[in-house]
Parts: sequence; structure tokens; C-alpha cells
Amino acid sequence: MTTTVRAEGLTKRFGRTLALAGVDLTMGTGVTALLGPNGAGKTTLLRILATVLSSDAGTVELLGHRIDCADGRLAVRRRLGYLPQEPGFHRHFTAFEFVDYVAVLKEWGDRRPRHDEVRRVLELVGLQDQAGTRIRNLSGGMRRRVGIAQALLGSPDLLLLDEPTAGLDPEQRLRFRELLGTAAHSTVVLSTHQTDDVAALCQHVLVLLGGHVRFAGTPDDLAALAEGHVWVDDRRHPGAELAWVTSQGAVRQIGTPPRGATTATPTVEDGYLLLAGRNGPGGDHGDDAGAAA
Repeated sequence: MTTTVRAEGLTKRFGRTLALAGVDLTMGTGVTALLGPNGAGKTTLLRILATVLSSDAGTVELLGHRIDCADGRLAVRRRLGYLPQEPGFHRHFTAFEFVDYVAVLKEWGDRRPRHDEVRRVLELVGLQDQAGTRIRNLSGGMRRRVGIAQALLGSPDLLLLDEPTAGLDPEQRLRFRELLGTAAHSTVVLSTHQTDDVAALCQHVLVLLGGHVRFAGTPDDLAALAEGHVWVDDRRHPGAELAWVTSQGAVRQIGTPPRGATTATPTVEDGYLLLAGRNGPGGDHGDDAGAAA
């Protein structure tokens, strides 16, 4: 795997809040998921990688360029696509006008090829029929797809997506998965709370907890953290750290199973929940075996 993203000692504070605490990580081509609860530092990390926020300490190298100098940032931005949590739409624009506006900012000067590219990305996200509709008249899911479309302009080498499937219905999420499947030669970093998207889409996973990287590996590796710690019964047991009632009425539990319990096959969600529970408030904050070096 060719390394395209490298961060060392990445630190960021907002007042007394330590959002990132000396984060070290590497990423390469393919799709990498960022998992973590609200406040874990995912959006802060993506904003730094998108060159819209500077870190307080540490170094970042993207696509072979350091971003602590103007020339490096400009070189990265020309090969970058970014979907923030709040894209900041000009609501009087149509979908086409907004994506075209972003294309102009990305130095697409020639009108005809620029418009061809705008039409291409709108079709990719299934909005070709809504291209002339004002953004204020689009549904929340459609506005999210406009945001995805602008991030895809120019088939970027580095694509950063902050909660891209928020507000999308099941069919749209499937289309999004298919779309990312075409980005095999790019580096895609996907912040999400949807662990089923991680299992379906991602080759790599980073788990951020409290500003630290607590896990780096594959989705299978993350699921394996819960091996022997997941079981199903008709009632909750004292050894369960987390438990919930399934659609069949049974209680799925994560933790230390009772003697004689038949353990279940763990999922990505099970591994993440076990890791998050043990590294959350009051948990063990020591280094994990799967943490990034």
C-alpha cells in the first residue's frame, strides 16, 4: 500500500478541550473509515487533512506534500475533494450553479469542460434531473448529494467525506457504496457512525476515542477484538458491558460471558462498541494492541 497520508504528533486544542492528542497515523489508497463517538476528534482531523484548519503541533504530509507551507497546501488542494459536515450552501443557487461555483474555485476556467464535469458528478449522485432546482427547494438527502457531487469534481486523488451518508435513504446509501467502489485508485477517508457502511465499503479502519487513535486495522481485525465476548441470551447478565434486545426478542450482550454461554460471531459494530466502552470515561485508556504507532 502506497502511503498517501501521514501525520505525526498531531495535536489540536479548542480552549481547554484537547481535540487531538498527539495523533500518529498513516493511510493509503482505498477507503479508510474513521469511527468514533461525537467529540472524538473525527471532524477536527478531517478539517486539518482538508487544509482548512491548522494544528497546534505535529506534521502532516498529504500526497507527498507537507501542508505547513503555502506551496504544499496549494498542491494538495488541487488534488483534494472535501465534504464537510455543513457544506455552507448558497441556497439561492441551483444544484448546478453551486457545483459549478465550486468548480470555478477549483480553477476549472474553461466553461465547456467545466460544465461537462459538473453534469458528470451530478449524474453520479443521481441529481441530473434536479440540476436546475434551487438548493433551498431540495430535500436534506438531496442537499447531501449535492455536497458529495462537489467533492467528486475532477476525480480527486484524496477524498475526505464527513458523514456523507447522513440523511440518505437506504437506496441512496447503496448508490453511494457503488460510487465509492469506483475510487479504488484514490485515497478516501470516510467519517461515519454507520458500522454497516464500514463493513461494506472500507478496507481500513481507524477508531478515534478522546483524541487518540485506539485502533488501526481492517474491519475484520476490528470485529475480531470482540471474539469470545459476544453472546445472546434471554436476559441480561452481570458480566455484560453493553446489551440490547434484538428484533427476535433475545438479548445480545458484549462483555464477559457467563459460564456455558454460546458465543456469537462478532461484527464490526461489536468490536467497536467493546473498544469504545473500554476506552471511554472510566475505562482503560492505555494503548491498545491495534493502535497506530
